Order: sequence, then structure tokens, then C-alpha cells
Amino acid sequence: MSKPLRFLCVVLLLLTGMNAFAQRSANGKKMKPYREPHRPQLHFSPKANWMNDPNGMVFFEDEYHLFYQYYPDSNVWGPMHWGHAVSKDLMHWQHLPIALYPDSLGYIFSGSAVVDWKNSSGFGKNGKPPLVAMFTYHNMAHEKAGRKDFQYQGIAYSNDNGRSWTKYSGNPVIPNKDKIQDFRDPKVIWDEASRQWVMVFAAFDHVKIWTSPDLKNWIHRSDFGKESGAHGGIWECPDLLPMKTEDGTEKWVLLVSINPGAPNGGSGTQYFVGDFDGVSFRPDPAFAADTPKGRGVWLDYGRDNYAGVTWSDLPAAQNRRVFMGWMSNWDYAQVVPTTVWRSAMTLPRTLSLHKTTKGYRVFSNPVEETRLLSKTFKRLKPQTIVKSIALPQAKGLMQLDLTFSDISIDADFGIALSNEKGERYVIGFDAAKGHYYSDRSKAGAHDFSEKFAQKIHIAPRLSQEGVLKMQLFIDAAAVEMFADGGSTVMTELFFPSSPFTKVELFLNKGVLKLSDGVVWPLESIWKK
Repeated sequence: MSKPLRFLCVVLLLLTGMNAFAQRSANGKKMKPYREPHRPQLHFSPKANWMNDPNGMVFFEDEYHLFYQYYPDSNVWGPMHWGHAVSKDLMHWQHLPIALYPDSLGYIFSGSAVVDWKNSSGFGKNGKPPLVAMFTYHNMAHEKAGRKDFQYQGIAYSNDNGRSWTKYSGNPVIPNKDKIQDFRDPKVIWDEASRQWVMVFAAFDHVKIWTSPDLKNWIHRSDFGKESGAHGGIWECPDLLPMKTEDGTEKWVLLVSINPGAPNGGSGTQYFVGDFDGVSFRPDPAFAADTPKGRGVWLDYGRDNYAGVTWSDLPAAQNRRVFMGWMSNWDYAQVVPTTVWRSAMTLPRTLSLHKTTKGYRVFSNPVEETRLLSKTFKRLKPQTIVKSIALPQAKGLMQLDLTFSDISIDADFGIALSNEKGERYVIGFDAAKGHYYSDRSKAGAHDFSEKFAQKIHIAPRLSQEGVLKMQLFIDAAAVEMFADGGSTVMTELFFPSSPFTKVELFLNKGVLKLSDGVVWPLESIWKK
């Protein structure tokens, strides 16, 4: 969770007045809620004002809880609260009142939540386990005074399914004794093998691992990362979790967000695969055979997936790890051309671990619940692509499942979205260079930031198969691409001046066959 505080004061003065008014159409009429220009229809976004990192994602009593960094008084970053929403199916969300407010110890920064099934904390009531949230306090008074110890960890608990929270009287449970300036974003899990709570959180350029028997008393066990991974910016929002490959091999995956330092600029998320013994994490030699000096691998090569973590306490029967990220980038998040609200989340994704020719890799794919958004589909006939073919348009909301074969070594092809004003967004594959690419330089507004569309964004192809698969989810102002079974992922925002009304499959050069294709019109997750 990046906090550009020095820049904040100027931005607040310029933009605070924009947030209180509903966005209006060109004729001055008030827009319906969740129908404003650029408002995501497939992705979670707040009713109004500023949102960033997903926090405290936990499943309890048939509800998926999503908490998030929220500032209710402006559409730019400010004193952080925890917003709250719940869902029965990961697609359709019910907004709930703010869960955690700032207090005398500071703002409420990012963190996590767990179900304390055995009531190790003693916070439970009437035989029912409590929800326990752990978060970072950020003390602005201490920061302004020049102190380095202005961030520390606190906890809160709920006995009514997350509807109300009580902050622990013994906060902070982890003070910042070493006076580390960036000391934040705790992610907690229960490790059955070592029979203890395990927490990982970020400390400037590495992560710290702590353990506890009761969520209140913590012991520092180890550090990881000072000599590993990308270090172009500050490490943030880590997540340490066990995962199994298809053959049952168990490894541990460590997700770490970094800002700046992502491969296409600004914010991004890297990961490591290794082993954890209840005390320390060690990367596996087979993790990154092609990544020198212990560097991490990127979870998403698009510009707009950051600070993502996984849900806690999913039922064992689901046998999956579900991830969600913040769909933006600190390079321009506070100045994108929306006014009622700012920011959205990615689609929930299932993470899976695979052993490839290049080492262990984490694949990402949309959760199966995305099928709830479609009632019909249209199958495209197999055909050799000569130049371009128009695809059925679905009011800007659609899923494309495309399989290509007979791809020449010089082929350059992909999907283009366009409108009557000549604006055009392109996402495709360049066979000669061996990478996917995204070009939003002509996709509408980008003058709000010189960093938004200054270059084409690229992502390497991991798969060596001759058949290439692309799955795309297209929203009003975003696309998420899952290629080759989720081995390459790109998430990208765009802001056309009017909705894209044309979708085409194009071939710039080379030879290409569409061997299978399905177009799924999608429905909005919000009430009309």
C-alpha cells in the first residue's frame, strides 16, 4: 500500500471539491448510480470516493468478506479507514458500513483477517469463533514530528460476522522498536504443521515473519528478501501461503507487491516459490531457473494489478486459493478521469502452482463464478484469419475465449476495441518477439498523466506450445487477459470518451488460424 504523503497535500487542495457531486452526463442530467462514465460493471468499486488495497479478505458463514483501504471524504487518498462489502458468490457485492475508523493511534492501513476457530485469542463469545483483523496503524503526528516509528501493528475482533469491530485494548501488539519507516501490511494465516499463527509483513526492502499462539503475543522469527527479488521500490502487502502442484507437491508461495519497480512501470506484484519450516522461508532452486540473482517472478504484467492478497479460511472442499488485487497503479491512480469514485478491484482469481520448464510458476485464472454473469454465448467458426473479423458486440461487457493455431513465426495479431470517435485499444501477441502486448495510447483520455500511455506494455510468453489461448474479460474501462491457461496475465485500464462499440480480431501480418472461439455477453454485477 503506497502512501505518497508528500504529494497528497497538493492533490487534496486541487481535487477535494470534486468528490461530493454525482457525475453528470453531457446534457447536465445526473447519472444513475453505477452507470457513470467509466464505471466498472464487472469489477467491485465503492459507491463513492477513494479506494485502494483489498484488506482482510476472509470467508465466514457463507460470506466472502472484502475490506479495503477507503477514504470516505474525498476521491483521492486521505486518512485511511477499512471499507467493507460482502458477497455470496464473489461476483455480486453488498456494501456495508465502514468497519474500522482511525483513532488516537493512527490511520487504519492495510492488513488481513482470519477466523479464530479455536478461540486462541479469547475474543470469542458463546462458543462462536471471532473474526480477528490485524492491520497497520499509521500515526501522522509521529510522522510529521520526524519520527521513524510511526507505523506499528494492531488488532480488532468481531463477534457478529464482521458487522461491528472492537479494537484490542493492548494495541499495538507489535510496536516499531527498530524504528523502521515502512513497517506495514500484516498478512496472517494459521499454519497447521507448526500449530501456530504465522504473520508476514513488509519492512521497507524485505519481509518479516512473526509467529504467535494467540494473535496477541508475537515473536519475530526471520527476515527474507534483502538479497532477493526486485528492489526498484518499497516492498508492500506480502502474502505467505502453502500451495500444491498437480502431482501433490507442496511448496510455499510468497507474494510481494512493490512500488515502483514493476516491469512495465510503477506498481506491481512479484512472487517467490520455496519452503517454510515454521520459522523461515527459503526459495526453491527450481523456482526461477531463468531469473538470475534470486529475482522474483511477476504475477501480472499489466499496469493495473497491485497489492493483491488471497482469501483466508476458504472451505477445504473448495480446494483453491482466491486472489484479488487493486486495479490501478500509483503512477496515476489519484488523477484518473473519474470523479464520483476512484479505483476498482480486479476480478477474483484462482491461483494454481505449476512446475514448468522454467521452474515453479503461479498461474492465475478468473474464478469459476464468473460464469454467473453470462446466460448465452456465440461460438465462432474455425477459420483462417486474413486481415480482421468483427466479433459480436455485447454492450461493452464480454468474455472472449480464443484458441489460435498454425501461427507463423512473424504473426502479429490480437483484439482491438474501438468507438465511433476513432479511439482504439489493442491487446495482442507478437510471435517474432515472443511476447504479448497492450497499447492504450489511442484508447481515449491519457493526458491526466504522462506515465499512463507513454509506451506499449509487454508480457513474455511462458508456454512453448504451438497452440495459443487467450481469455479476455472486457469491462467499460478495463481488460483482463489470461493467456495460455493463466501462465501470462495482463490487467489494463483505459478511458475512452465514449464506450467502445466495436470488437475485432485482427491480423497485422503473418499467418494465423482461429481454431476455436466463444463470445460470452456479460451482465453487470450491479442492479440496473
